[in-house]
Amino acid sequence: MPKPYPQEFRDDVVRVARDREPGVTVEQIAKDFGVHPMTLFKWLRQAEVEEGAKAGASRAESVELREARKRITLLEQENEVLRRATAYLSQANLPGKGSTRS
Repeated sequence: MPKPYPQEFRDDVVRVARDREPGVTVEQIAKDFGVHPMTLFKWLRQAEVEEGAKAGASRAESVELREARKRITLLEQENEVLRRATAYLSQANLPGKGSTRS
């Protein structure tokens, strides 16, 4: 996976794309900065979301959601371990064949 561009670089490219002269395309700006045009379009769309001009999840919300999903996965794994341990221990406490209990 390619290394992400620094946020300051993204912000600068978005600012240039928004303030471009008539006749200059987003594709030209993307090429000048060495990014893929679709990447720049995504950055422009995300900037609109961050400003509240467009519906969507902000960066902070995306980070929070990603962390919550990781936590849920971890808790589900812990729950599975506890479920298996409970089943094992309940079987170990049952009197079985050849028990030495009197």
